[in-house]
Amino acid sequence: MGILLVAGAIVSEIAATLSLRASHGLTRLCPTVLVVLGYGAAFVFLAQALKTLDVGPVYAVWSGLGTIGALVGGVLLFDEGVRVATVAGALLIALGVAVMYVGGGLEH
Repeated sequence: MGILLVAGAIVSEIAATLSLRASHGLTRLCPTVLVVLGYGAAFVFLAQALKTLDVGPVYAVWSGLGTIGALVGGVLLFDEGVRVATVAGALLIALGVAVMYVGGGLEH
């Protein structure tokens, strides 16, 4: 159950971050509301997940996959450019997350 809560936190955080970009400095109402709701939901999911999972690995997974999701979303939704170094960094983050997950690093 904890992993599903972390997934909810990741999805909420990505949605909020992409809405932040779409809000144009919090000047557009609908994306601004999504920013507040998305980050709020992310922290609620994260707080619930931390009842049963270790904070260090969970935070690493949450922030790492959130970073990758924001990167991919920025490219797909906002036509942002990607450099080789950005892709390499994202792949290293993904590798680190995979190592923690396979090694059981998320569980108490």
